Amino acid sequence: MEKRVAIIGVIVEKGGDVERLNELLHEYGEYIIGRMGIPYRERGINVISVAIDAPQDVISALGGKIGRLCGISSKTVYSAA
Repeated sequence: MEKRVAIIGVIVEKGGDVERLNELLHEYGEYIIGRMGIPYRERGINVISVAIDAPQDVISALGGKIGRLCGISSKTVYSAA
């Protein structure tokens, strides 16, 4: 299956299920190119970018699982190529 490059943008609200988020990122670690987390203390949130190179169904599965976590929002953006 053809692989794609994507960015999964994640916002973790105060009290979000961070432990399960980290478990998911570890589970999909073989596909993750890198990630960057930024704590935004003034707003009580964390902003995370996850760069991933994987088949479309793997990216969709990870994005969906992250989006269903309590107190966590996500959106996926795909490369054109």
